[in-house]
Amino acid sequence: MYCAARSAWPLAMRAMQCDSRCSAVPQPRILLCTICPCHQVTRSRQYCSPCLSCCVQQAASTGHSLFMALTDVEKMANPRKSFFTTAALDSMSETLKKCYVYLNQTSRSFAAVIQALDGDLRQAVCIFYLVLRALDTVEDDMSIPLEVKIPMLQNFHTYLYQPEWRYSQSREKDRQVLEDFPSISLEFRLLAKVYQDVIANICHKMGAGMAEFLGKKVGSIKEWDTYCHYVAGLVGIGLSRLFSASELEDPVVGQDTELANSMGLFLQKTNIIRDYLEDQQEGREFWPQEVWSKYAEKLSDFTKPSNVQAALQCLNELITNALQHVPDVIKYLSRLHNQSVFNFCAIPQVMAIATLAACYNNPQVFRGVVKIRKGQAVTLMLEATNMEAVKGMIRQYTQMIGQKVPGAGRSGARTQQIVVKVESLSQCDGELMSRGHLSPIYLSLAVFLAAVSWQYWQTLTHSSEEYVHGH
Repeated sequence: MYCAARSAWPLAMRAMQCDSRCSAVPQPRILLCTICPCHQVTRSRQYCSPCLSCCVQQAASTGHSLFMALTDVEKMANPRKSFFTTAALDSMSETLKKCYVYLNQTSRSFAAVIQALDGDLRQAVCIFYLVLRALDTVEDDMSIPLEVKIPMLQNFHTYLYQPEWRYSQSREKDRQVLEDFPSISLEFRLLAKVYQDVIANICHKMGAGMAEFLGKKVGSIKEWDTYCHYVAGLVGIGLSRLFSASELEDPVVGQDTELANSMGLFLQKTNIIRDYLEDQQEGREFWPQEVWSKYAEKLSDFTKPSNVQAALQCLNELITNALQHVPDVIKYLSRLHNQSVFNFCAIPQVMAIATLAACYNNPQVFRGVVKIRKGQAVTLMLEATNMEAVKGMIRQYTQMIGQKVPGAGRSGARTQQIVVKVESLSQCDGELMSRGHLSPIYLSLAVFLAAVSWQYWQTLTHSSEEYVHGH
């Protein structure tokens, strides 16, 4: 989060986490920055973990705003680097501070989990995200002529090595990552070469894939998978290679590109399904014609009330297609050892399965936006910390989908088959546990952090904008 009184960015928001590779129990030391809203005076104190709840209660009673300044996890064995120590904040370059500002401006969902990653992986993933966000902004900007956009996408990976390259004519909401691309590319060139190679390679492949699909509607299911591979599967592959390159995860995580690709496809298909109406309003079509043409002459026909039953059948068939990736998601997550990496990967996946459960057989998809409730989202973030909990959530939401399958429809039988398969794979038998249970101290701390992060979500965005405008 952003601390206005300290003018420092980023300030950490992170739950205490256990690494299954180390048997020692971490001893948390939390440094909280309490800002008085009247005088903007910063007071930093250290609290031992048993006193944390008292600190929260006292702050709540006085009306003070709590911002997490930094989280320092120390281990009796195998010590870790602090999340953001005071020295690190003071020595952080202006361009790196800007990168974290842009991260929080452009991704409310991923910013927190990226900033919670361990060691130098945190910065590598942050830069990876911003580079791909810039590339995606070019693709989404309908104001850029095709004769300009296509070579930009194809050559975007080369801009990483051009210190002065920027694009100032975008009209997209995330245009700041293009307008200040020199800050992002500079931090990219300061990364370890093993990280640079992964990011540049994925950027090259993704740009070429995006250019291939420009002005081209997705026809077959195979083309849908190919498009989702270019825009999301490659992200999963790149992230997996970064995880392995950091040595926080085993080499097999980065080598098994099929599972990594499936992780990305599941998230992307969920977004495409949910965003039907928004894409229609923006003149974009990502639902595969092979499916929707069974139910309508034009994809836009689903917005008509008279076509609601046909629209729901098409929706349910696409959700059934997306659910085919869930077994791969379970297998991928079961391989992870590092807690911060697990949280980073698991939280978006459980959010996606919850979103599909909300969308299934729901006519609201064609009338507005279907979102999971804020309280539900916080609960998912809190509980997606070990494999047993994640399997339980996956099983819960697939069962919800199974209960909503209508009697009529072409995909209902296939949906039930996948639900049964996922239920079988997600049985909580303890075999896939890779992190162990969190102690009560860590759970209470996680509750506190989630509450703080949610309460100041809007403040985060406002403050970060002030920071950028002031620098």
